Amino acid sequence: MLGLNKKDTTLLLVVAVLTLFAPFILNPFPTDSAMAQFNAGYPDLMQRFIIFGIFAVGYNILFGLTGYLSFGHAAFLGVGSYSAVWIFKLFSYNVLPAIGLSVVVAAIFSLLIGFVSLRRSGIYFSILTLAFAQMSFALAYSVLSNPKFNLTNGETGLQVYADDPQWFHRDGLPDLPHLFGLSMRSTYTLDLGAWSFDFNAGYYLCAVILMIVFYLAIRIFRSPFGMMLRAVKSNQQRMNYTGLNTRPYTLAAFVISGMYAGLAGGLMAAMDPLAGAERMQWTASGEVVLMTILGGTGTLIGPILGAGFIKYFENIFSKINDTVLHNWFAFLPDGIEDFVVFIVHPFIGKGWHLTLGLLFMLVVIFLPGGLVEGGQRLSRLFKRRSAKAKPEDPEHHPEEKPHVAE
Repeated sequence: MLGLNKKDTTLLLVVAVLTLFAPFILNPFPTDSAMAQFNAGYPDLMQRFIIFGIFAVGYNILFGLTGYLSFGHAAFLGVGSYSAVWIFKLFSYNVLPAIGLSVVVAAIFSLLIGFVSLRRSGIYFSILTLAFAQMSFALAYSVLSNPKFNLTNGETGLQVYADDPQWFHRDGLPDLPHLFGLSMRSTYTLDLGAWSFDFNAGYYLCAVILMIVFYLAIRIFRSPFGMMLRAVKSNQQRMNYTGLNTRPYTLAAFVISGMYAGLAGGLMAAMDPLAGAERMQWTASGEVVLMTILGGTGTLIGPILGAGFIKYFENIFSKINDTVLHNWFAFLPDGIEDFVVFIVHPFIGKGWHLTLGLLFMLVVIFLPGGLVEGGQRLSRLFKRRSAKAKPEDPEHHPEEKPHVAE
């Protein structure tokens, strides 16, 4: 199917099912129940799962295949967002041209940065990419916000105003990002008993794009180009000794990875037409590194799992406050209830970073291969148990009988 083997086809179908049925999968608890706090099936959060999944899949093409650790990929994310918003300001709110330009501009920008950064490897490459990203952040935050040619609008962020040209915008079209008239915020709500499910147009656009880029990532991983990148990761020095120039391959991987980041930035702007310099900060670059490592470096589905893991706990734990905790532990005597809330309080709300850090430590310590390794261990465990539970076939495993001489 589509040039993929059986295993990769199954993996693509799994991603398709998870993304298409996410509104059901991520809303397991009734809307009015106390556990509804852990539901994640609302459009804004689901879109973040998908967008950062795309960002991490692209980053994994560079880091997972070549071993080059970039600390500057947030620069391409931010450039993609700014490009998309400029399309909205100058032409129209149609998301396709905006997303297309974000990918093209990110490709050009990553080509320039990669051409310089890839002259070094190891920690020197990482520091170079970090330096470029921080320079980009500084330019977006201050220099390019100069009133004479205001390209980024500084700390306020670039957004669409009523007096912007929007030359191709016309009456009858939404005054929001749309796909040929279908607003990205258009949402259909399905109520089934105590459950409520939201089906959002913007989310499903992101989901379709995720499936396309995930398919492309599979083809890259399985191609001769992908094998060459693995060889670079394995022993680049030995390849250089054979006379093979590896720089074109690593530069191509860097540019492809930057294009994925630009696409993610464009989708961010398509869901919310605002671009700020904070998307280019070093913390955003560090976040995608964590997503890739947490999910499983060098695996196909790992970065998507890592992105979902981090964004889920970031949003869920940050929403929990003392009032929610008191509701949960109301069955305890007053003194014990207050004590339990006091113990848990540092790990929720503004302290969600502490909880996420502890979870990350546990995964790295006990699952060095990330969440994918955890899934593989569970799969092997179930297979062993099913093999033990399966009765032996007496025809193929006859009972031992004493020898005639005995």
